[in-house]
Amino acid sequence: MNKSNNNQRLLSLDALRGFDMLFIMGLAGLIVNIAALTPECAAAEWIATQMKHVAWDGFAHHDTIFPLFLFIAGVSFPFSLSKQKGSGMSNKEIVVKILRRAAILVLLGVLYNGFFKMQFETLRFPSVLGRIGIAWMCAAMLTLYFKAKTRAIICAVILIGYSLLLTIPAPDAIGVDVWTKEGNIAGYIDRMLMPNHILWRGVMDPEGLLSNLPAIVTAMLGIFTGEYLLYSTHSGKRKAATMAISAVVLLVAALIWNYFQPINKTLWSSAFVLAAGAYSLTMLALFYYIIDVKGYRGWCYLLKVVGVNSITIYLAQRFIKFGDISRYFTGGLASHLPEGWGAVLISIGYIAACWLLLYFLDRKGVYLKV
Repeated sequence: MNKSNNNQRLLSLDALRGFDMLFIMGLAGLIVNIAALTPECAAAEWIATQMKHVAWDGFAHHDTIFPLFLFIAGVSFPFSLSKQKGSGMSNKEIVVKILRRAAILVLLGVLYNGFFKMQFETLRFPSVLGRIGIAWMCAAMLTLYFKAKTRAIICAVILIGYSLLLTIPAPDAIGVDVWTKEGNIAGYIDRMLMPNHILWRGVMDPEGLLSNLPAIVTAMLGIFTGEYLLYSTHSGKRKAATMAISAVVLLVAALIWNYFQPINKTLWSSAFVLAAGAYSLTMLALFYYIIDVKGYRGWCYLLKVVGVNSITIYLAQRFIKFGDISRYFTGGLASHLPEGWGAVLISIGYIAACWLLLYFLDRKGVYLKV
C-alpha cells in the first residue's frame, strides 16, 4: 500500500466503482433480507432475484457487477495513459507497467483462491482479478499501439469470432447441446488444459480461458468511453447524452444478438458483452451527469471511500471475518428483534464494518495500488 493524491481522479468513476462494490460488500445481502420482510410482495421477490446470478442463460443485476468493474478499469486507462505520456514515459516503460499490473492482479487472484492452503494439485487458477488483469492488459496494449478505428474492427472480429467458436461442439461431449455447461467448447478447453484447477471440476470455470477473449471487448468499451470523455470537446451535458444514446444502441444490438445466441455471463457471450456494456454506459452517464456535470458531489464521499480502495475490500473480505464483527456489535440487539429484522440489522452491521475500514484507510491516505 502507498499514499496517493487522488485530486486528479474523475469523481464519478470513483463513485460508480464504489456503488458497484457495495453489492459485493453486503448490499446485495441486505436487499435480499429487506425483501424477505414482505414475502407476499411480488416486486420484493423480483428485486431479491436480481441480487443473485442467473443459473445459466439470462441477465440479472448481480451479473452486471463484474463487467461494470472491468468497464470502469477501461475508462480509467486513457486518463492514466495521458498522464504517463505527459510525464515523458516511453511506450516501453508503459508496457512494463501494464504487464506488471496484470501479473499482480493474476497473482492476487490466485492468493484469493487459497494459495496459502498449499493444495497446489487442486488450486484454482482462473479468478475474477485474473480476468480483470488479462482482459485489461490486452485492451491497454491494443490502445497503446492501434488507433481507435482499428481497435473497433478488432473488437467486432473478437465478438463475431467468439460467437462462431461457441457453435463448435465439445469433442468430449458429442450429442450434447453446444450451449450447455457440459457441451460448450469453452468448458472443453478448461477441462483439457487445467482439469484439476477449475471451479466446476469436470465441467468448466466461469472465468475460464476462452471467455477472456470477449472480456477484452468489455474493457475496450470502457477505454473508448474514457477516450471520449478525455479528448472530446463536447460539453459535459452532451457527453452524458451521447453515452446514454450509445447505451441504447448497445442494448438493441444485445437483444438482436440474444435471438441467435443467448446472453450468458458464465460464457461471457457476445450478447452479454453488449448487454453489460449498455448497463455500464447507462450508469456512467447517470453518475457523470449528476456528479461532474451538475456538480452534486456532497453525497459522493460514502461511495468514493469504497471506490478508491475497491480491490482492498474485495481481498479483505476473504481474510477478515466482517460477519463476526457485525454479529459482535449487533447480534445482541438483533436477537431481541423479529428474525427478519435481526437479519437486516446484521447485514447493515456487515456493510458498516467494511465501510469503516475503508474510511480509516482513506483518512490516512492509504490505498492499495495495483
